Formats: sequence, structure tokens, C-alpha cells
Amino acid sequence: METGPAHADADVRSYIDAHKGDFFAALKQWLAIPSISADPGRAGDVRRAAPWLADCLRQAGFPAAELWETGMADQPGLPAVFAHWPAADPAAPTVLVYGHHDVQPVEPLGEWNSPPFDPVERDGLLLARGASDDKGQVLFHVLGTSAWLAAHGASAPPVTLKLLIEGEEESGSTHFADLLRRERDRLACDVIVISDTTMWAADVPSMCIGMRGVIDAEIDVYGPERDLHSGSFGGAVPNPLHALAELLAGLHDRDGRVMLPGFYDKVVQLTPAERELLARLPFDEKAWLATAGNSGAASGEAGFSTIERVWARPTAEINGMWGGHTGPGGKTIVPREAHAKLSFRLVAHQEPTEIAGLPREFVAQRKPPGVNAVVTADGPGVRPSFSPVDSPAVAAGRRAMERAFGTEILFTREGGSGPEADLADVLDAPLVFVAVGLDDDRIHAPNERVDMGLLLKGAQTSAYLWDELAAVPGSTA
Repeated sequence: METGPAHADADVRSYIDAHKGDFFAALKQWLAIPSISADPGRAGDVRRAAPWLADCLRQAGFPAAELWETGMADQPGLPAVFAHWPAADPAAPTVLVYGHHDVQPVEPLGEWNSPPFDPVERDGLLLARGASDDKGQVLFHVLGTSAWLAAHGASAPPVTLKLLIEGEEESGSTHFADLLRRERDRLACDVIVISDTTMWAADVPSMCIGMRGVIDAEIDVYGPERDLHSGSFGGAVPNPLHALAELLAGLHDRDGRVMLPGFYDKVVQLTPAERELLARLPFDEKAWLATAGNSGAASGEAGFSTIERVWARPTAEINGMWGGHTGPGGKTIVPREAHAKLSFRLVAHQEPTEIAGLPREFVAQRKPPGVNAVVTADGPGVRPSFSPVDSPAVAAGRRAMERAFGTEILFTREGGSGPEADLADVLDAPLVFVAVGLDDDRIHAPNERVDMGLLLKGAQTSAYLWDELAAVPGSTA
């Protein structure tokens, strides 16, 4: 009789195959709940999605599954779900799985091929809002855990499992950091598993090892008290639009480097090994440009590839600028004011609150005399996160994915942002990103979908991950 790890892996696969029908039936029930956190009119639906998951976790065997309220009594937030399943061995590591049960708005409705909350199977894909981001990727952990228990004839997982599934990720995780601090003791863990990202491609499975942060800012430049006749005053008084254009043009040098003093002080450079791993991804720049609105050329900071610029380098972007006359016909004026919106994507160790002060100093030093310039930062921003490729937690995740996919797992980063840095810092634990979404899942867009076969691979990965993390000697940090 065959025994050992290979036999257990085969039993995991057999269990998942035998129970995939029940898995997708449950997922469709959850997807039918329109839990759009950004729409106040859907708050009740977000509140329905949370207990649905808690009930599902209890039915799967989790001894504890609770709803955690967020916000304050006078300003309530939306609930998170917390679940806890202790390992049989009290010395086993504790693993926290993070995800979210809220979803993006669905407009424009007319571009959907089927109702967004009426899940439809088509050619191996499951179409519905939240199918990939993030309900499908949360639920595969439940199937994977059940598969591990069945394959090993066990009544408890080999690691202590905790799940924290929030209800406000798609609306900025407004109350999430406060929730983490409030419940820090109950959330204590050795490693945090994130399943809210994507792979490079279905046939090129990969792990994300970092997400950029972001901070927004606005520059408002004020000149005369009113618009002036350009014939009487043009060329003789400062023009706010000229001043703003000069400030914005000075944000970058000829090599595409951001010119804010101190901007790169804490940036962690890519190692040669990381650059080699990124270079191994089958990146087709021409095809990528086509997805970038048919952009005519790649550009950016000199000395870095396009992938490196998008994933591992910080940026300063001008998102919009306006002022003066923009209506039909001419209007010969010196405008009284000009405005621009900026955003800064940040990489590991850059703090949004620190970066927010740099454009203020930059503008204060460079603005011409005769104009007043005000720089405001929009909110606290989102902090970047990063997991070293040689960390034990990442290595364990990579081995688990390789067992599931039967091939080498490469590494990626993501240009987007989320609450992962708060998780890592508040809970003082390393991150490992284990996810099976794809860039062409149409996340946040009409006709969101997920590859059903990849969700089953995710369940396999989850089952194997508990084995791999349980076997890591000492700390997984």
C-alpha cells in the first residue's frame, strides 16, 4: 500500500475532485450576495455576506467563527469575519489567512454579459462580481483545509489556523488598522497568508512578493485676486498656469528620476537575483503596450525594465491639471489660479506620511515669486509591503504551489496597493502571498471571472501549505 507525502497529495487531489461540485455551489451562493462596500445602500448586503461565511466556516469544522464589528458606535463600519481552529499540537505555528468578503461596484451594468450577481459557468470560467476578487480565493482555503483533514484522517489541521476576512477592502479598509490593533492578541500569529493577488499566467504560475503603497497630493497655485486681461497684464505679472507647469515639469529629470529631495532615501534596491527572476518572466512589451491603451512606447526611470518600473520602483504621476479658460473659443486672460492632482506609488520602506511632506518642500523651494502655492496630501495613504524571496515563509509557499502545479513557481510583484503592510506591522509577522487569480480575470471591471480549475489548484496549494509551514523549524519570519 502506498504511503507517505505522495500518497497524501494524491488523497488531497482526490478529495478536492470529489467535492468540487459542492465547493462551486457554495461559492455561487456567496457570490449572489451583492456585498458592495463602497455603496452605502448595499451595507445590508455586506452584512449578509459576513454571516454567510461564518456559517460556512462552522460547517467546515472551524470551532469558532465570529463577526467582528468595526468603527465606532456613532460611525459604524462593516463587519469582518474571524475564525479560529487550533492545531492538535500546541507547539505548531499559527497561520493567519487574510482576505475580504466585500466587492467592487458593478457599473457600467450594460457591459456585463450576464447579471453580475447571478453566477454563470462558461467554458471553465465562473463569471460574477467577486469570483476572483476575493470570494473565490477566500473559499478555496476552506476546501483545501477539508482536503488536508480527510487525506490525513485528522480532526485538526497541522497548524493553528486563523482567518480574518474583512468587509471594507474595496472601500479603502477604513477601519482595518484600528481593528488589528484592537484585536492584536487574538490575531497573534507566526505568518500571514494573503490570497488577494494574481499570478503571471495560468501556464506560468507565480507568487507575488510585494505590493506598492500610494499617497495622493494636490497642488493649488494662486496669483492675482481675479483673472486679468492678458493685453494689459500678460508678461508683466506671474501666471499661475506657467508656474504650475514649471513645477510639474521639474518633478522628473531627463532620466525619469523623481526630483523630490529625499524621495529615494529609503528605497530598497532590487538584488541581482531578484532582477534575474523578474527577467525570466515571458514579458512581451509590445503586447503589454496594447493592454496599456495602445500606448506608443514604454518610458520611465532609466536603467530599469518595464516590469521593474511597474513593480519595484517608486513613481510620481500627474493625474490631472486645470485652470483658466477651458471652454469653447478664446479668452485672453492671465488666470488667477491653477491646480494639479498627483499620486506617488511607493515601494518597501517608503512611508506615505513621510513622502507627503516632500512635495511641500519641493514646491516651497521652487515656486516663483508673486504666487502662493499650497500642497495638500489626501489622507494617510497606503503603505507598501514586501516579502523577501529567501524568507522561510515564502519558501514554504513556493513549495506548496509547486506541489499543486507541478512546475517551478516564479516571482512577481504588483503595482496596486492594499492593507498588507498594516497586517505585517501590527501583528509583527511575515507575509506570504498565495493566490491563483489572473490579470485577465477582469477584476474591478464588467464580466469579472475566475478560472474554476485554478481555484481547485488554489485549494490544493492551501492543503499543502499547512504541511509546509508546519515543517518549518523555529520561526517562519
